[in-house]
Amino acid sequence: MTEPLYTQDIDLGPIRRCKLAIVGYGNHGRSHALCLRDSGAGEIRIALREGSPSREKAEADGFEVVSLEEAAAWADAIALLAADEAHRQIWDERIEPHRKAGQALILCHGFSIHYGLIEPPADADIILAAAKGPGGAVRQEFEKGKGLIGFWAVHQDASGRARELALAYLAGIGSGEVGIFPTTFREETVSDLFGEQVVLVGGMVALARASFDRLVEAGVSPRMAYIDCVHEIKYLADLIQARGIAGMYEAISDTAEYGARQIEDDIAGPELRGVFDKAMQAIEDGSFAKRWVEAYEAGDAMQDDRKRDRELPVEAAGAELRSRIYGAGK
Repeated sequence: MTEPLYTQDIDLGPIRRCKLAIVGYGNHGRSHALCLRDSGAGEIRIALREGSPSREKAEADGFEVVSLEEAAAWADAIALLAADEAHRQIWDERIEPHRKAGQALILCHGFSIHYGLIEPPADADIILAAAKGPGGAVRQEFEKGKGLIGFWAVHQDASGRARELALAYLAGIGSGEVGIFPTTFREETVSDLFGEQVVLVGGMVALARASFDRLVEAGVSPRMAYIDCVHEIKYLADLIQARGIAGMYEAISDTAEYGARQIEDDIAGPELRGVFDKAMQAIEDGSFAKRWVEAYEAGDAMQDDRKRDRELPVEAAGAELRSRIYGAGK
């Protein structure tokens, strides 16, 4: 296993000397910009589309806001932190035709390079600087003097200095405080998509909704079912993050542990493996990425899904419970 690098191992000069344009000012863009500025990066501009609702926030934070075309002509490096599915349109229409020769491209996910949404010019360093966790957590951990575990990769090293810029960028957003590891664009993409689809989002939501429905069918009140199948997920996740899966089992009641072990193999049986294999195939062969990007470029494909979500009984139960727990006196 490769040993991690830490801030003391890394020269921050490459990011401090760089004219950096950050495309997007959502959770990732804002967190990265603030952390990099605090780490000594002196020339940062925020690139936003005309009419972006994020302009006011970026300017309030003290950043100069420019158009994507202006950023492309000015910057030594572009950190493309907009949504992955928008990268093809942004690159083809707003950046590539105006880009400065020799400009580096930095991404926080491997998606758009791995699936060919962006075809990098020969003079560009193509860098992955991935802090593993939600964008907002980058800033939260940085302000604690910590960071999120970072992974770096170089798809193309035109300058011969791409690795140094990748490491400096990650150290600048705090990852050097906890450890920075090498990866590849393919590994980061496949792992990220698979994890969020089958466990962190898709799998967790499917289990929570189905178990809630089954308890209600058995005559349990929606409030109780929501607490036991949805609300308490956070507490178990916190235990796993702090102590690992084995440590979580040691921390819960023996009844819970015994019952979980009785059913664990049934849940993770051949049918689940089939679901995993189907998801992995779609990720590996690019068909998931193709479907998603085409749906995005055709218009927001999930509005109907989001509307249906709001009408589910589990959402009504959750809203009622949250209003009582968190809404009192507000």
